[in-house]
Amino acid sequence: MWRDPVVEEVRAIRDAYAKRFDYDLDAIASDLRKKEASSDRELVDPAPKKAEGLPTKRSA
Repeated sequence: MWRDPVVEEVRAIRDAYAKRFDYDLDAIASDLRKKEASSDRELVDPAPKKAEGLPTKRSA
């Protein structure tokens, strides 16, 4: 079976990161929130936005 070296590398990095927190999802999420809060990058809200100026669907 063929293995993609990029996928293998990503999986190894992901596993090493999770291992640092003993695979505890709450601890991983907490760490990610801390990183997000201290980042100087602009964060994007993934929530869908209402379209403006488009006609609405009429009920019959």
